[in-house]
Amino acid sequence: MKGDKVLRISVTDRCNLRCIYCMPESGVNLSPSDELLSYEEIELIGRAALDAGISKFRITGGEPLVRKGIIQLVEKLARLDSLDLALTTNGILLAEFAHSLKQAGLKRVTVSLDTLRKDRFEKIARRDGLEKIFTALDNSRKAGLAPIKINTVIIRGVNDDEILDFVRFGQKEKVEVRFIELMPFAGLNSGCKELGRWNKPLLVKGNEIKAAIEKEFGPLIDSRPEQGVAKIFQTESGAKVGLITPISDRFCDGCQRLRLGPEGKLRICLFDEQGIDLRKELRERKADQDQMAAILSEAFSRKNLWERGDLEKSAGEMFRIGG
Repeated sequence: MKGDKVLRISVTDRCNLRCIYCMPESGVNLSPSDELLSYEEIELIGRAALDAGISKFRITGGEPLVRKGIIQLVEKLARLDSLDLALTTNGILLAEFAHSLKQAGLKRVTVSLDTLRKDRFEKIARRDGLEKIFTALDNSRKAGLAPIKINTVIIRGVNDDEILDFVRFGQKEKVEVRFIELMPFAGLNSGCKELGRWNKPLLVKGNEIKAAIEKEFGPLIDSRPEQGVAKIFQTESGAKVGLITPISDRFCDGCQRLRLGPEGKLRICLFDEQGIDLRKELRERKADQDQMAAILSEAFSRKNLWERGDLEKSAGEMFRIGG
């Protein structure tokens, strides 16, 4: 069963972390500010998205909270009255933004967190800040940004020994932890020398993660009908866990997501390297709301015929796409 249509809106390619699977430590060539979609342009696309049947918005990055005036965008999108308005963040700045985000109309947050250990966090993210994330979770809960979700990318030999710790953490903190398979984006190629080129042994498949959890906590119970890209389970003790398996068990048939990059490139899939240039449609062709809605509707039609091809040859950059 397919879920509601979702538009993921990446507002920046900038980030205050340098995670080993995403961005080289030295950083990358970033888009000039005038090449980014303005908040007014994003608002117009949001209105068109509602006309095209999209009911949920996800604000992403890079790290969305580093973009100046992000609260203004949240306010604009919240006024559109979609079914759900959420934000995905690494959590470093979230503690200070949580209350303002809620006041602006944000409904919930998802926090990317790949380890619970301070020394390991600094090796994976190549920055410090783990305690800031723990504080952010508390502040988000107090602000009413719920339910809180945690996204955890599992990498063999890096953090796969923390799977059970994350399940316990999720139960203790009453958050849903989603384990994500490592994907072969450009961060694992020449830009990320620490891991070298895409190396299949780094991949921990979803069924392996599930087996490890069940060995410790007993059988996982389907928590809701299969919908969208995540398979959600619950342990007998009540902990909620999710599995997102783009490599081992492709979920293309259940995917109802479009991804809007910070520079206006609309992609029908994480692995769509061509995309549609919405910035050009807006600035050069002066597309209005109706024309933009037609483009978005056509993009969903293209998804029905989409073949993502050989993932190992992907040259995409997650920090520009918004995962």
